[in-house]
Amino acid sequence: MHKQEIIEEIERCPVIMAIKDNKDLKECLKSDLKVVFVLFGNINNISYIVEKLKDHNKYVIVHGDLIEGLKSGPLSNEFIKAQTKADGIITTKASTALNAKKLGLFTVLRFFILDSLSFESMKSTLKSTNADLIEILPGIMPKVIKQVGKRTAIPIVAGGLIRDKEDVMDAINANAFAISSSNYDVWKM
Repeated sequence: MHKQEIIEEIERCPVIMAIKDNKDLKECLKSDLKVVFVLFGNINNISYIVEKLKDHNKYVIVHGDLIEGLKSGPLSNEFIKAQTKADGIITTKASTALNAKKLGLFTVLRFFILDSLSFESMKSTLKSTNADLIEILPGIMPKVIKQVGKRTAIPIVAGGLIRDKEDVMDAINANAFAISSSNYDVWKM
């Protein structure tokens, strides 16, 4: 795993491709962008998906919670590390991120901020996480991104509902380190 290389690549180009199906995979392979969040797959094909991306010199971070046939947790992290060439994992569970970090995987801890309760819960989790990145969804909340940034030194990725240049600039101006999007037009910015 090349944590510093991934961070440097995101600094160079703060757009992360999020792929959710085979159509996205094909489009992703055409792109010059290097960092990919894989949001689909199953226990039978995730190795193939990762291998295809790695063959195109991509940094691959698999959302372990979304891989069909795997239950998010230490065993899924071990499976992803041993059976694929993935560089890291995304998860919504702090304990899974901690375990992945111990295994040497790049870690992204994802938070869905839907209301004040989820915002408060996220604030308490931030105190104990050591993830490499934090992803905030939806990413179109610049005020929330700024507030989260004041509470942690971990770089923030704004994801979800990022559709155009204005959304990208609002997130970056709110001190998001990067954005993730499944929108092909955003990938080309």
